[in-house]
Amino acid sequence: MEGDAAPAGEGAGPEVLALAKVVARLRSEVADLEGAAASTAVVERAKGVLMAQSGVSADTARDMLLGRAGAGGRTLLEESWLTLGQIPSRPPPGTASAAPSAGAGSAPAAPAFGSGRRLVGGRAGPAALRPPLARLADGLAVAHDGDDVAELLRTVLGTGAGVDAVMIYALAPAGNLELIGHAGIDDVLAAQWRHVPPLSGVAAHEALTGRRALWLEDPAQDARHYLLIGDATDRWHSRAWVPVPADGAPDKAIGFLRTRPGPFPADVRALLRRAARLCAGPLGTPERPPDAAAEPADVDVAAAQRMLDALAGPAILLTPLRSEAGEVEDYRIDAAAPESVDVAGRRGKELVGRRVLETYPTVVGTALWDGYLETLTTGTAYEGEPFIYEEVVAGVPQQSVYSVRASRLGNRLVVSWIRHDTSEREARRLADMQRLGNLGWAGWNLATDTVTWSDQVYAIFDRDPRHGPMALEDLPRHVLPDDLPKLGTALRQLLSKGEPVDQPFRIATADGVRHLRIVAEAQTDVDGTPVEVHGFFQDLSAQRGVELALRESERAVLLQRGMLQAERALAASLQDTLLPIPDQSLELAGLCIDVAYVPADRGVNVGGDWYSAIELPDGSALFVVGDVAGHGLAAVGTMAQLRFTTKGMTVTGSPLPDVLRRLNTLLLHTATDPSGTATATMVMGRYQPWDRRLTWVRAGHLPPLLVRGDRATFLEQPPGNLLGATFEASYGQAVLELMPGDRLLFYTDGLVEEPGEDIGVGLDRLAASTLRLLRAGHGETLARTLAALCPGNRDDICVLDIHVPDDP
Repeated sequence: MEGDAAPAGEGAGPEVLALAKVVARLRSEVADLEGAAASTAVVERAKGVLMAQSGVSADTARDMLLGRAGAGGRTLLEESWLTLGQIPSRPPPGTASAAPSAGAGSAPAAPAFGSGRRLVGGRAGPAALRPPLARLADGLAVAHDGDDVAELLRTVLGTGAGVDAVMIYALAPAGNLELIGHAGIDDVLAAQWRHVPPLSGVAAHEALTGRRALWLEDPAQDARHYLLIGDATDRWHSRAWVPVPADGAPDKAIGFLRTRPGPFPADVRALLRRAARLCAGPLGTPERPPDAAAEPADVDVAAAQRMLDALAGPAILLTPLRSEAGEVEDYRIDAAAPESVDVAGRRGKELVGRRVLETYPTVVGTALWDGYLETLTTGTAYEGEPFIYEEVVAGVPQQSVYSVRASRLGNRLVVSWIRHDTSEREARRLADMQRLGNLGWAGWNLATDTVTWSDQVYAIFDRDPRHGPMALEDLPRHVLPDDLPKLGTALRQLLSKGEPVDQPFRIATADGVRHLRIVAEAQTDVDGTPVEVHGFFQDLSAQRGVELALRESERAVLLQRGMLQAERALAASLQDTLLPIPDQSLELAGLCIDVAYVPADRGVNVGGDWYSAIELPDGSALFVVGDVAGHGLAAVGTMAQLRFTTKGMTVTGSPLPDVLRRLNTLLLHTATDPSGTATATMVMGRYQPWDRRLTWVRAGHLPPLLVRGDRATFLEQPPGNLLGATFEASYGQAVLELMPGDRLLFYTDGLVEEPGEDIGVGLDRLAASTLRLLRAGHGETLARTLAALCPGNRDDICVLDIHVPDDP
């Protein structure tokens, strides 16, 4: 490797050489850790065997290994190998009688994984819990990864527990689940579910976060609550997700999938829980073995740490790390005072164990580095000049100014330092806070009669800093007269009794009136007399402006609401006067008439729906239902105009089409007035009782509904434009011969219209509802019952039910 070639370092600066040595040492430590991890795997397998054999926890199993190792004078690793070597082997099925018995000195064979990841060991029947767990412990001793563990669980638990497939998930730092082992499912399905994002409704994730097993035994019901992992073919009829126990929060879950339906029996649940517990060692994070090379406890270091714990300032104890030639290559922090903080924010004992060149690699070759060496060699204390140190933290360069002092303690260095930029940085932060909050602090020393203001207070009072701050006694002279009584009382209480102040007030400046706030408290002497006052002023003008604007807006809204409510009350009163609704059915020209009117549920305006049912001088009857566009007084006025004009023209004998043409002309002329209403719809019919003939016309209105026998049909409509739409409108009429028992419904669109729905759907619903109500015996109140079927109506509803009685 290039880093090992000696000539490569010739001519390089001391910083490069120091960094190269750090990299070489870290590589050596990585190699040592890899060897330790391999040894730890053996220890974890031995712990798993003891857990299965004795039914103990992982910690107890480790203590048992340590106890046996100590009693036999062996290391933990040696004892672990001996424990694994004592696992009894089992011959494959069908070969027990033919296989020769092993002698006392023969080594037992451990289960092995052959081609296709199938377990070579036999599968015992579902007798008791111990045999499957013992076989599982045998296999876990030689399992190398998650797939080995999954295949072993499927093989051992297949017969007794009915496990057909196993999936093992690990919780990643980002919260997602990663598939680390599987058996019994194909590679395509495994690839599909290898990465599961942190979604809600994932059973494996819920088992980990809730630290409890989930038993999914009803696929149809479970699919409503969970995302069923592995459910591509509906093959798995029951599932269990069991978290693997750990010292802290579990981070691995094992899924046991079965093709058989039904619940997991109690003994199977216990078996699966113990199996997951047994896998804690092979699937868990290996414990770091004790560092055999760690140096014994250093009494000097412990004493130094106790001394540093009592210090008020930053200080650390450095141990020099020397090369084989005896040269100092680095320093290790072995003790640190609680207030010791580096540029990255690490504090106190968080620094212990770190090396200087890992934390501050650019220190090599500086006067500080040379000062350390000189102090360590001569014992002369080092006191350096302030210097700037720059470090990149989270991608942002940060500079700090330090003064460092070092002195020798035995073969080590005690280093203390002062960070000069702390007060400056805090002052800058305080200034930013005052500027952003538009506030400034102030202090009044009543004993020395001195006043201190921050720069922001001068800006708040619009005061030139050359004039200096104001005394508390001078403050009322700048306050508006209306605010003087309350502020003066608060200040007198502060200065005489030391009571805290939180008082708003206003001042006059060149830019206008400002809304301020003072918050202050007093420090008193032993007699309770205030000797010093400190607090802050805050400019609340912007907030006050928003509050005033909001208050004006609320006042305008309340005024508008009052006007609308008054208009509604007036319109409702006019409507009740002009359009009385009878409490019971009417009789006109031998017909039974039922009327219903329901205003809209929302809004403050009254609508323009109306009706008219009168007997004419010749004995015939006139029936009208109309709908004026718009709401409020204008709509009510137009409704009254149409209603009375229609009555007047029909009473004088005008044909119905002529009545509509004149009403259309009337609305078009009225529309030239800005306060007029533009359009209206209307359906009108004249009934002659002597021949039961109904002549009817329409102007843009919905068709009447005829109920005859057990059928409900909408009448074929004659031509007729919307009233007030055009001068070119034309209107025709149609004639209908009514029969005994017939019903004819005139209605407005509020009875059938729904937002986002085709009008045809509403018409069909009206026909079906009418027939249903008539069959149920609601004929006498049909109009009112139909209107009541529309809760939460968004528009006015008007219904006129015309019923021809049966012949005697």
